[in-house]
Amino acid sequence: MNNYEAAKKRYQDLGIDTEKAIETLKDVSISLHCWQGDDVRGFDTDPNKPLTGGIQTTGNYPGRASTPEELMADLDEVMKLIPGRPKMNLHASYAVFEDGDWADRDKLEPKHFRKWVDFCKARGLGCDFNPTFFSHEKCDPLTLSSANEETRKFWIDHGKACIRISNYLAEQLGEKCVMNIWTGDGFKDIPGDRLGPRERYRDSIDQILSEPFDFKKVKPCVESKTFGIGVESYTTGSAEFTLSYAAFNKDKCIPLMDNGHYHPTEVVSDKIPALLTFFDEIALHVTRPVRWDSDHVVLFDDETKEIAREIVRCGVDKVDIALDYFDASINRISAWVTGYRNLQKALLYALLQPVDELKELQDEQNFSKLMVVQEELKTMPFNDVWDAYCESCGRPKDGEWFSEVERYEREVLSKRG
Repeated sequence: MNNYEAAKKRYQDLGIDTEKAIETLKDVSISLHCWQGDDVRGFDTDPNKPLTGGIQTTGNYPGRASTPEELMADLDEVMKLIPGRPKMNLHASYAVFEDGDWADRDKLEPKHFRKWVDFCKARGLGCDFNPTFFSHEKCDPLTLSSANEETRKFWIDHGKACIRISNYLAEQLGEKCVMNIWTGDGFKDIPGDRLGPRERYRDSIDQILSEPFDFKKVKPCVESKTFGIGVESYTTGSAEFTLSYAAFNKDKCIPLMDNGHYHPTEVVSDKIPALLTFFDEIALHVTRPVRWDSDHVVLFDDETKEIAREIVRCGVDKVDIALDYFDASINRISAWVTGYRNLQKALLYALLQPVDELKELQDEQNFSKLMVVQEELKTMPFNDVWDAYCESCGRPKDGEWFSEVERYEREVLSKRG
């Protein structure tokens, strides 16, 4: 009996079907964020300009992608090394302009993402989308909450353009497009007015969502944040604001939580079932905060496991999952692959839990056995099932993929300027 067969038997004894878990995970879509490959630089402004709007990347590891072709080649390399069903996730700043056909963000059109559609079609990928409300001269530093009506109109028009682009992506690729509205709007120090910016922000989102779209195909969402660089004292789009907005606009908007966008003692794993008590669907960005929203590479750690367990318990079809981190201190391909594989590991780990038994023990208030079962699950032969999952997807197991990253760095990344 090989390792997987032995592991399968042990899980069977607990009433868990490993084959079902593997097949279920194959259908779980996780959005792969393009901005890990080039440190959130994009292609619509000077790549040497500093990032602004609460965005910061640390590190200067060699080999950063600087053209659409390089970024797409890097994404292809990543997809050779990750099992499962990835989906692309783009920011508006990654528009591809051909023959000098440059457009500012308020004038972006679907044609500026045709090359991304071709890329996704050739690989059988869906695509999510994000307006880019940062790193632009029209940030004053506020965008959708600006008191300058000319500035605010520019960003509202950008949001409307992104609705049209999201419609295009959904129609062309035959898969829903989650369009995430996030801004770094806020103040470094104590504001003189907290209400006014939020009233303008609400009105701006209302205007963006007045652009026609099919809510079955395009899923606009609003993402919150506690604080960030340069907005330490006040963030317009706080958790209370975004959740309230989504709750009062459930016919055209869903909430998005990023597990790096809360105070250090808060955990998103507990917030998932809280929101799903009231929403049919939510969106999620998975990252790894270290004391704050530092966007470290996702690990197979306790909170990532808990997030995955709540997704599985509540229903994987109710949560739109995406990764969101950008680490320029290590090999970017390795960062992408490590984070993606770890989130998939966490989901598989959750699918191998006896959910019904654990719920029954809790409802019966048999907390002693509940603790024992949960602890004993930690030493089950999970890694053998993970290896079997990777093999069934035709992707390398742990211990087999990093040499390919090293080869790619040696032959491709190291030759970039």
